[in-house]
Amino acid sequence: MEWYWIGLLIVVVLFLLSAIRIVKEYERGVIFRLGRLVGARGPGLFFIIPILENMVVVDLRTVTYDVPSQEVVTKDNVTVKVNAVVYYRVVDPAKAVTEVFDYQYATAQLAQTTLRSIIGQAELDEVLSERDKLNVKLQQIIDEETNPWGIKVTAVEIKDVELPEEMRRIMAMQAEAERERRSKIIRAEGEYQAAMKLKEAAEVLSESEGAILLRYLQTLNEISAERNNTIVVPIPVEFLKFYVGKAKS
Repeated sequence: MEWYWIGLLIVVVLFLLSAIRIVKEYERGVIFRLGRLVGARGPGLFFIIPILENMVVVDLRTVTYDVPSQEVVTKDNVTVKVNAVVYYRVVDPAKAVTEVFDYQYATAQLAQTTLRSIIGQAELDEVLSERDKLNVKLQQIIDEETNPWGIKVTAVEIKDVELPEEMRRIMAMQAEAERERRSKIIRAEGEYQAAMKLKEAAEVLSESEGAILLRYLQTLNEISAERNNTIVVPIPVEFLKFYVGKAKS
């Protein structure tokens, strides 16, 4: 008789232990009673009815999903390989369990197909230079599609765009040509500004004969300082003016 009560006590203890559930701070337990949804519980310690109730634990932390490289043809018929990263988390554990079979797999597949669709509707220049715009568009579309599953997509970032080797060479040549064009424009602007300054200097010097003479002597001094073995014979300014006036007449 004693063994009977001991066995019964052990069964009761095991029954109570099987009813105890502990859910961490970042988790929620979705409870089903006889197949019907009861709700989400946690965090902390609580009890369920063994046999009649079962629990599915859902993680509420942000999940980082690395979208594999996708080969896509852009709107202007350029084949590129694009990969991205998606950040999402569960905001409604009950929907994440009841509305979709596997919310992580479903979100991953949706992210891949949406990435191919959006990149396929954009031109290559847009993919390379307007990633922020595409990131926002991707985040909005994926978030809207996963909202019925209790999923919140917080961010989508395009990580890398891989171009064909031939396209990279063409873009490198284009960039080099663009740099050469800018350098020629800068040199031309420099020459234009220098010519304008020389013109202004000539106008100032033409207003004063003394200024012309001083500038003339300064130039001779610079020549003699740079080349000590050079003999400089100055010519009077009046002599030059005589020939200039004769040439005009």
